[in-house]
Amino acid sequence: QVRLVESGGGLVQAGGSLRLSCAVSVNIFTITAMGWYRQAPGKERELVATITRAGPTYANSVKGRFTISRDNAKNTAYLQMNTLKPEDTAVYYCHATIRGLLDLRDYWGQGTQVTVSS
Repeated sequence: QVRLVESGGGLVQAGGSLRLSCAVSVNIFTITAMGWYRQAPGKERELVATITRAGPTYANSVKGRFTISRDNAKNTAYLQMNTLKPEDTAVYYCHATIRGLLDLRDYWGQGTQVTVSS
């Protein structure tokens, strides 16, 4: 059974920083990709950043401010968020693509709230 446990969200002033963590519990299967999405009230869920073997990708709105990383030994992904803006306020969701016995499966965390005040 696969679980994604997120942490690190909270309230921060504009210009501040937060680091989100996503720990993945997995049995014998391989995590092929991890990423972060976010959803603000009344808006669609959007991609923030992903990391695969090909390297990281970022939404244009966070390039230069956010950094995604992954610790394979700990099965944990991180999202370092710097120079936060009020428009970054959203629920942030961790996502993982995991290779099972025969196919790839998508898994989601429960979400963690990030609120940036002006």
